[in-house]
Amino acid sequence: MADSILTETIGQVRRITLNRPDKLNAWNTQMRDMLNEALDEAEADPGIRAIVLTGAGDRAFGAGQDLSESKTFDADRAETWMGEWKALYNRFRLGSKPIIAALNGLAAGSAFQVALLCDLRVAHPGVKMGQPEINSGIPTVTGNWIMREHLGLARTIDLTLTGRMIEAEEAFSFGLISRLVPADEVQATALELAELLAAKPPVAMRLDRQRIAEVTQAGFDDAMNSGVRVQVEAYGTGEPQAMMEAFFEARRKR
Repeated sequence: MADSILTETIGQVRRITLNRPDKLNAWNTQMRDMLNEALDEAEADPGIRAIVLTGAGDRAFGAGQDLSESKTFDADRAETWMGEWKALYNRFRLGSKPIIAALNGLAAGSAFQVALLCDLRVAHPGVKMGQPEINSGIPTVTGNWIMREHLGLARTIDLTLTGRMIEAEEAFSFGLISRLVPADEVQATALELAELLAAKPPVAMRLDRQRIAEVTQAGFDDAMNSGVRVQVEAYGTGEPQAMMEAFFEARRKR
C-alpha cells in the first residue's frame, strides 16, 4: 500500500489511515484509489470483522478534495470524478463490515461525507465538521443527500448555503458524533467500539448493514445521478476553477 494510505491489523480490526498530513489528508485520485483497495482488502479478509478509519496527524481527519487537483478539471473530468466518488461511497455503504471513523481535527467536504457514511464517529472537542464546498465554487449534491439523512432539511440548507463549519459539541448535539471524548482517547475509544462490533454475529451484521443501505438507496442513486449533471454544469461555467485559482493566488500572496 502506498504512503498516502496506511493499514494496520489489530486483532479482528483493520485500521486504515489517510496519510497526507501535510495536505490535511485531502483526497486526490491516487489516494482515493488506494482507499478503495484498502477497503476491498479488509472486506475480503475473513479475519477482519470491523474497520477503523482515521487521518494522520492531529490537524485533520480530512480536508476534502485536494483543490490543486480539482482546479484543473473541465466538464468531462467532472463527470468521471463523480463516478469515482460513487465507487468509493458504495464501498462504505455496501460492505459487510462496520466502519468507525476516528476523527481528529478537521472533517470537511467529501471527508465530512465519508465520516457520515461510517457507522459510528468518535471525535474530540476541537473537531470541526461541515460542507464548505460552496466557498470553492463547488456545488454539493451528495453532501445534501447524506446531511439530510442525518440532520433533516433545515440544518442541511444552513450548512450547504453558508458553508459554515460546526464545532464538535454542536455536531454531537445533532447526533453526527457518536462518542465525544478527550483527544488522547479518540483512537482507543474507536478501537473499543470496533472490537465491540467485531464481536457481533457476522451474518446479522451484514444483513443489518445491507438493510440500512436498501432503505437509503433511492436517495443515494438520485444524489449520484444529479451530481453528474450538477458538477458538469458547474465546471462547464468555469466558476469552480476560477474560485480555486483565486484561493491559491491569495495564499501565494500571504
